Amino acid sequence: MGTKKTQPNLLIIMVDQLNGTLFPNGPANWLHTPHLKALAKKSTRFANSYTASALCAPGRASFMSGQLPSRTKVYDNAAEFASSVPTYAHHLRRAGYQTCLSGKMHFVGADQLHGFEERLTTDVYPPDFGWTPDYRKPGERIDWWYHNMGSVTGSGIAEITNQMEYDDEVAYHATRKIYDLARGHDERPWCLTVSFTHPHDPYVARKKYWDLYENCEHLMPIVGPMPYEEHDAHSKRILDANDRGNYDISDQDIRRSRRAYFANISYLDDKIGQILETLKATRQEATILFVSDHGDMLGERGLWFKMSFYEGSSRVPIMIASPEMEPGLVEQPVSNIDICPTLCELAGVDMSEVMPWTEGESLVPLGQGKKRESPVAMEYAAEASYAPLVSLRAGKWKFNRCVLDPDQLFDMESDPHELTNLAQDAAHVDIVADFDAQIKQRWDLAQFDAEVRHSQAGRWVVYEALCNGEYFPWDYQPLQKASERYMRNHMDLNVLEENQRFPRGE
Repeated sequence: MGTKKTQPNLLIIMVDQLNGTLFPNGPANWLHTPHLKALAKKSTRFANSYTASALCAPGRASFMSGQLPSRTKVYDNAAEFASSVPTYAHHLRRAGYQTCLSGKMHFVGADQLHGFEERLTTDVYPPDFGWTPDYRKPGERIDWWYHNMGSVTGSGIAEITNQMEYDDEVAYHATRKIYDLARGHDERPWCLTVSFTHPHDPYVARKKYWDLYENCEHLMPIVGPMPYEEHDAHSKRILDANDRGNYDISDQDIRRSRRAYFANISYLDDKIGQILETLKATRQEATILFVSDHGDMLGERGLWFKMSFYEGSSRVPIMIASPEMEPGLVEQPVSNIDICPTLCELAGVDMSEVMPWTEGESLVPLGQGKKRESPVAMEYAAEASYAPLVSLRAGKWKFNRCVLDPDQLFDMESDPHELTNLAQDAAHVDIVADFDAQIKQRWDLAQFDAEVRHSQAGRWVVYEALCNGEYFPWDYQPLQKASERYMRNHMDLNVLEENQRFPRGE
């Protein structure tokens, strides 16, 4: 296990459900995001970056570990993330870093740290098995937790919501932690992950940000709603799972939802600006990485939220500001599972012991002008699926497969909105054959399906059992050592005041 003599501090800023098509080269010009635009100017920006799985828990477990859901076994939002799977927090901590999380990571199971030495907030979502899908009951909606279209019809303005309260807390604890790091009580390099829950629906925003988009020209999707029968098979399952048939979605609902979503990107920009300003004010330097777990369809094709391989759902922004990488745009397809090996390379940490099982590849060479030919792989085996879906994104092509559905092949250069499926086109038979061979080499889809079903069935038994009798939750309980904060009688007041001040003696 090798390390560099000088290990950079690492600041990872993660957001939730941010559509990567809005970040073709940093934030789109029309977005009101001054802080993210400033960060973009000094960052390596990845135009075609994807999630490993278009849902929170599986996407995040893959992002942290560099492994696809078929390896992590985190198939859905209620699948346990095993403590034995190393994350970037483990790799960095093992190499001497102090690792800290402020915010969401949607860990399911009793381990709510996964390599983080310190966690400053609880999570915004439950860590138990209550949100487990059930492939044995295709088409069944679980009303108390499945998405529905209420997020769209209920869009608008509010000054406080459940999610705003959470992200306000995440930002507060992150800035407080950066101040504390500046005091220098711990000489180790640090890795701080700040993970927000916006702009994830519900589509509700504070008025000051809502007002920024009053005359926005992007409040209607480019590809509007489609009749149900014109959708592909998986999109129909998503519409059914989201209870689309019981909601009348007006153009006003669409405009208001998209306006609130854009407003919440600006809300996040303010929070990120506070964090970056605190870093600057405390004279600390850090490599900064900005990323999302997955995207949001935002009404394109009449689809909302995620759960799909379509661009709005599966594409995410990735920007890295590092002295080891040149600012500029990289257009080759990459994945957020590449973040774990990227962080390790930037920190000089050797991952060779687990690389045979790690699908992610470091992005550092791409930020130094090198090319990469390997395809990006995606998987989906959660709600709205009845069998696992897999996808490969290589060059200008995207190829999707599910054993229940016809294959899909899209030319992302000539057809960026994925309106023409070329999989049955005679002119593309060789391309389809090549993807077919790659998929068969990578995946045993029957085995994948069997493992998902095994996992789901076991979790239903365990969850129902644990709901009987006294229930002990796995929710992370942030602890504050009150007797070690501020002034207490076992402390020397003069020493305390000097040690807690930054800068000292000025």
